[in-house]
Amino acid sequence: MTEQEKIAAIMRFDRGRVAVLGDLMLDVYLWGSVTRISPEAPVPVVNVGKRTFCLGGAANVMRNIATLGGQALAFGAIGDDVSGKEIIAGLQEFAIDSDGLVIAPQRRTTEKCRVVAGAQQLLRADFEDVGALDDELREIMVQKIEKLIRAREINAVIFDDYAKGVLDAWMLERIIAVAGECGVITLLDPKPKAGGVTPVKGLTLLKPNRSEAFALSGVHDDNFTGDPAENTALRMAAEKIFEIWEPEYLLISLASQGMAIFKGGELLKIIPTRAREVFDVSGAGDTVAASCTLAMATGCDAVSAAEIANFAAGVVVGKIGTAPILKAELLDAVRQK
Repeated sequence: MTEQEKIAAIMRFDRGRVAVLGDLMLDVYLWGSVTRISPEAPVPVVNVGKRTFCLGGAANVMRNIATLGGQALAFGAIGDDVSGKEIIAGLQEFAIDSDGLVIAPQRRTTEKCRVVAGAQQLLRADFEDVGALDDELREIMVQKIEKLIRAREINAVIFDDYAKGVLDAWMLERIIAVAGECGVITLLDPKPKAGGVTPVKGLTLLKPNRSEAFALSGVHDDNFTGDPAENTALRMAAEKIFEIWEPEYLLISLASQGMAIFKGGELLKIIPTRAREVFDVSGAGDTVAASCTLAMATGCDAVSAAEIANFAAGVVVGKIGTAPILKAELLDAVRQK
């Protein structure tokens, strides 16, 4: 795909309408300074100067879709609490449709609170309930997405799994079946651990990172550092994933080695990393999911979409914290290759 073709593809992102279903989080930061050690225990005392928050988890995928020019529709669960209200406010800031959210009154909204002194993160405190979401609430979201698909009001669905209890395999199976009938793209960013979605078949694209790919496949990671195209263990992992999940495509993020995209167990291409400086990899997977899905939903083939997503990842890892990518930044990255 030429530079001009990539630019034309990115300019079409405003045609993308993507439903994102998954685990929403609120990323909270307490910023301050340390001037003394506590007399109560050998720990620093942080004098907090300000508190900020931003969208995290599946909500960060939504934010990336919005900043790239697409329309995101939010589906997930929040609690009846302050953090839940802040997530809604954050979605509204980016004009993200929040009608698909459900409120679980007995459930805390997932919040990850980081205490930062200067440039050093000292502590992270997680507030969350990770038990299975009530099936009645799940059914409400599934029916809404099915209706949107049949009405041709969306052209892609992203399932963003952080193993917090919102997703279940039956939900994906229902939505994938309807999406397949209507030509709607489906992508899963999986979490291969307790509480994560068990294997489902028929996804357009499955997008794990390297460690997740080996965990999903059960193949031992030999930590091969040479040319990824020569990595026998990686190929074995891909073959096993295709046997178990049967996606149309498999895109594996390989950090500094770029990305590997497979179809039917066969390697299509190794895409070298575009990152110039890496400050923080937080949220890079969310950016890849958003940009790759938008590209495929608006006319790109899977390899071209992965190439565009690789440029996007190269931009966000050069930022501090969980930060989205702007459409203008992605266009600049493609032009400056």
